[in-house]
Amino acid sequence: MSEESVPQQGAGPTGQPKGLLQQMEELMAALNADLSALDADLQSAGRTVEENEVR
Repeated sequence: MSEESVPQQGAGPTGQPKGLLQQMEELMAALNADLSALDADLQSAGRTVEENEVR
């Protein structure tokens, strides 16, 4: 997982500490984004293999 997609822990925009639920939601959103990118990469790689086999 890349560092850009991992939310920074600590205080939120209001200066209040983030709650556990908010931290979990942010981590799940980052994980979902990473999995979507991985899925796209794997599908692209699969299409490349199929195209090479057809030739």
